[in-house]
Amino acid sequence: MNTTENITHTALRICLLSYRSNPHCGGQGVYLKNLSRALKDLGHAVEVISGPPDPMLDEDIPIFRLPCLDLYNPENPFRMPSLKELLDPINFVEWLGVSTMGFPEPFTFGLRAYQYLKQRWHTYDIVHDNQSLSYGIWAINKFVPTIATIHHPITIDRNVAVRSVTAGWKKLQHLRWYSFIGMQKRVSRTLSHIITVSKRARNDISNDFHIPLKKFRIVPNGIDTDIFHPMADIPKDNRRLIVTNSADMPLKGLYYLMLAIADVAKTRPVKLTVVGTPKKNGGIEKLVRNLGIGSLLTFTGRIDSRQFVQEYARATAAVVPSVYEGFGLPAGEAMACAVPVISTTGGALPEVVGDAGILVPPADHHALARAIETLLDHPERAKHLGQAGYQRVHKHFTWQKAAEKSVEAYRETIRDHRKFQKA
Repeated sequence: MNTTENITHTALRICLLSYRSNPHCGGQGVYLKNLSRALKDLGHAVEVISGPPDPMLDEDIPIFRLPCLDLYNPENPFRMPSLKELLDPINFVEWLGVSTMGFPEPFTFGLRAYQYLKQRWHTYDIVHDNQSLSYGIWAINKFVPTIATIHHPITIDRNVAVRSVTAGWKKLQHLRWYSFIGMQKRVSRTLSHIITVSKRARNDISNDFHIPLKKFRIVPNGIDTDIFHPMADIPKDNRRLIVTNSADMPLKGLYYLMLAIADVAKTRPVKLTVVGTPKKNGGIEKLVRNLGIGSLLTFTGRIDSRQFVQEYARATAAVVPSVYEGFGLPAGEAMACAVPVISTTGGALPEVVGDAGILVPPADHHALARAIETLLDHPERAKHLGQAGYQRVHKHFTWQKAAEKSVEAYRETIRDHRKFQKA
């Protein structure tokens, strides 16, 4: 391991941990893939320990995939494990948690990561946890300097989910699902440094998790501008909007956008492309039927990056209707494609969008509808906002900057860990 004296300048040996990192949907997978690449490009040695699914990292980044039951695998969800599998205590805890409507993966991933690393403490200078915040992470920190990224306070997801239903048993179901939050609060308070992606996320996590502000380092996410970029050869559909909705969750605000589309459609032709798939017989499908707007919508299902960018290129505007975002990758990705953005002010979205888009209050479908009408009726303003967003991303949100700031936080964590050991 590097000595305290030379840790400021040497290349670091970094272990990235991520319990669930789908590179195609959800910010955590995008974060892992791009940060690992940027850290490697800075000259650091990077290895990844991951849960399912395959994060599809670049070939020159070593990865160890921790075996688990993978009970949320969409190809075989909630399968019944074999008796041999259940004889493993961690597997049994995972199965029991899922069977009782909980979400045990952060907890069990941390235990497995600890088991894997306990023979390899000397291999790394720093361990960086991507928001599992398991008791296993607390144990790892006793042997190797450990830092965690908290993208946003998961307490907000829980609170919005509980408020979105009226039946008492459904509220209890949400509370049970989010019962891992207590563990995450306790573990996060034991870490000397925490990375988060915006000022708003820092303030809200500090308040909800009772963590001093001085422990946080703000490292905004980057946008992969090699993937997300304008495609001038694809003609625009001047009445088509786009929204990214990788999860049918109340927090993402798709409900309010559907109401806004129904409102706009009364006076103007409008179409909406939804990058994602709604939950079968879920709230969004029912709302679409009740509003009678099915003919205006296109759900793409899962698509690859090139198709994603092509959909952006066809759209006249992107809408980010989230009730809350710790950062807001969909806004940044649309801006990188020079697509004008209509966004709520939920969470950190104003920090991402700045003055390069139209901002409206969250959970206000009337305000969303008026903003959509404004861009549909004023194409020159839409074009100006698209260019402003493109410039803002290239100036402020690159993965190289994110990696450089992360390394600064790593070095602080290593120094403080060694001071504590000497004491």
